[in-house]
Amino acid sequence: MAVSEDAEQDFAPQKKKPPSEDEKRKKKIGPGSLMKALVRPGGGDTGPSDGDQVIYHCTIRTLDGVVVESTRSDYGGKGTPIRHVLGKSKMLLGLLEGIPTMLKGEVAMFKMKPQLHYGEDDCPIPAPDGFPKDDELHFEIELMEFFKAKVITNDFGVVKKVIREGQGWESPREPYEVKAWISARTVSGKLILSHTEGEPYFFTFGKSEVPKGLEMGIGTMVREEKAVIYVTSQYLTKSPLMHVIEDYDEVQFEVELVHFIQVRDMLGDGRLIKRRIRDGKGEFPMDCPLHDSLLRVHYKGTVLNEEKRVFYDTRVDNHSQPLEFGSGEGLVPEGFEMSVRLMLPGEIALVTCPPDYAYDKFTRPANVPEGAHIQWEIELLGFEMPKDWTGLDFKSIMDEAEKIRNTGNRLFKEGKYELAKAKYEKVLREFNHVNPQDDEEGKVFSDTRNLLHLNVAACLLKLGDCRKSIETCNKVLEANPAHVKGLYRRGMAYMLAGDFDEAAADFKMMMKVDKTTESDATAALSKLKQKEQEVERKARKQFKGLFDKKPGEIAEVKTAEDGGQIKSESQNDSEVHRDSDGTNLEDSHEPRPDADACSRGWFSPLFWFSLFLFGLVLSLLAYWQKNLLFSLAS
Repeated sequence: MAVSEDAEQDFAPQKKKPPSEDEKRKKKIGPGSLMKALVRPGGGDTGPSDGDQVIYHCTIRTLDGVVVESTRSDYGGKGTPIRHVLGKSKMLLGLLEGIPTMLKGEVAMFKMKPQLHYGEDDCPIPAPDGFPKDDELHFEIELMEFFKAKVITNDFGVVKKVIREGQGWESPREPYEVKAWISARTVSGKLILSHTEGEPYFFTFGKSEVPKGLEMGIGTMVREEKAVIYVTSQYLTKSPLMHVIEDYDEVQFEVELVHFIQVRDMLGDGRLIKRRIRDGKGEFPMDCPLHDSLLRVHYKGTVLNEEKRVFYDTRVDNHSQPLEFGSGEGLVPEGFEMSVRLMLPGEIALVTCPPDYAYDKFTRPANVPEGAHIQWEIELLGFEMPKDWTGLDFKSIMDEAEKIRNTGNRLFKEGKYELAKAKYEKVLREFNHVNPQDDEEGKVFSDTRNLLHLNVAACLLKLGDCRKSIETCNKVLEANPAHVKGLYRRGMAYMLAGDFDEAAADFKMMMKVDKTTESDATAALSKLKQKEQEVERKARKQFKGLFDKKPGEIAEVKTAEDGGQIKSESQNDSEVHRDSDGTNLEDSHEPRPDADACSRGWFSPLFWFSLFLFGLVLSLLAYWQKNLLFSLAS
């Protein structure tokens, strides 16, 4: 009878999980080593299990009834019960085995052989000084409570018990603003703090305005959740909530998280702050606007000066019509768009923005002074998702691609190279799912894709990343080694990276494959020669004086004032290279890149030329020194 492969897998023996350390320890328990006597029955049907926090009092006696140790104040203890989390806390072996057999409120007496308490070999808990660990002992345990616990710190100094589940998934974090009802009691039940009437307690998360352990616990809660947070002494730090920390071993905080305001430090330096005033609809961040969405917002802009003057309000100055703009298109100040992109529909947020993310790098309204800090109150009315290309015919797809590419071209001309690059790369990603149906469509598709790659390469040059620009050009030239624009773009990238031979080869190949490019290629070669001469001149200037000293003298190496960096002549280059198809590099961007960024580091020709000269100088000095010593000896 044939057995299917799936059936074989079903009946295949399952790998057993390796036993835990507690399971290995329990194997040491022999007959008669742990005995239990019920002193007072408990309530309920089940006892605690792994993951539960158990709270219990423990009194240890000798078999003659002499108290050795106790948590109870009646027997000299502090009156603080023990808290352990089964399966996680380090416990005596006898208690590890015995407590799960108990019910809530139960009192039991466990008679333990030494190997079941501190006399166990490799016991994880050290015995107290003077403890009779080699004696058989009675452990009286009262199981006061147990519940599923959220362990917040590895040392069990902060543990949370959920009383009522909350709403949503988001929890407060720095620098959110939090409102909560809070009360606190000692382990004996004494009330030491209460903020349960009037207004909820308000604090800013991360500002040490509540004890450290309490804040850690609240940081795991969601809206409307109610919980008890157990905090031991090492996490009871002073704060405005608790000005005085007495000698408490532990405090139990009962917390109801009423509300919190999402506050985001957008830049991480406290300059651009987004504060949510009204919650939006949906789940954050899944329902926030995507890149290339069409957004509709109302906003009111205020100059943060002494007057706090409103300079624009869409409801007043735009006849109550909202502002509509496409995200990722550079149509609003950067700080404005960064904040809106993290909003939900219907949300209202208050954004405080520094000048460089407001209007100092954007078209500034006439009534906004230069260097002004701005506050925007923004309401996101809604947004439309980017158009889905699924199901579109080829012509419609190419029309959409051209619209996005033209937006990228505009951003490039405005100097917004990262945004421009993102537009081109978006189309290239979409092109991965486009399948031309005939040769004509294939040619249009291939030409457009090549153009987009070269646009990306131009952006990379502007951003100073010559190596990635070269790699991007290679995507075009691997398919078509005679692509003139690709050769020109890669040649420029090679030149600015200091790879002069490779640059010359690309410019010469241009002339070979297209005679009409001879003037542009000749100009590029001339520029390349000037660049090489400039590198050599600066290197010689840097080591000026090394060759003017007598044998045995050491000259100081002078550093060029500009640090050996090369200023790109192409920054002043206004040439436009014309292709055989009549288009020019405005379509694929004639780059005026940050040559300094390209010519720094290990790829700098100045670095290698200088290293060569330095090695040559050291060799000459050694030779002169040898001759000098020889002449002195003779």
